[in-house]
Parts: sequence; C-alpha cells; structure tokens
Amino acid sequence: MNTQVTIDSAGRIIIPKSVRDELRIEPGDALELESENMAMTLRPVRSVSPLKKERGIWVFRSGNKITADESAKFLKDIREQRNHLNRNKDK
Repeated sequence: MNTQVTIDSAGRIIIPKSVRDELRIEPGDALELESENMAMTLRPVRSVSPLKKERGIWVFRSGNKITADESAKFLKDIREQRNHLNRNKDK
C-alpha cells in the first residue's frame, strides 16, 4: 500500500488503520526506522517469542484468531496428552 501522511508539529505521523491492522501493530509496539538517501522504512519489531505479558498475564499471540470452542478443544487435547504421558511415565 502506498499512501501519503502528514507530519504534525511534534514530528508525529498517523499510520492508517488498515496498515496497522494488516501488520498487527498496536499501541505500545516498537517500530524500527531505517533511513537511506531520501527513503525511510518502518518495520514492526517482533519479539522472538509469541508470548507477551499483557496486564500481568502471559498471552500467546500466533497471529491467527481462534474461537473459544477451538481454544477449549486445544486445551483439552493438550491436557489429555500430558495426562497420558504422566500415566505412562510410572510404568
């Protein structure tokens, strides 16, 4: 996407919502600024881990939204696998 933005008197620009949504940029995210000749590039700084602490709770962000039913099924499957491994560990 190419678009034109304006710098305000404090040196700020507004990144259009469609771009923020596409790149999953949220308030507080860090951006890397690279300048060369007369060009600037902004890139989201992504952590190595998809785990991020939000309001004191660790949250896993995969980039894909899932429903509550899908989440419950994943948790159930993981718990069943863990329980199966724990039962077989003692044998």
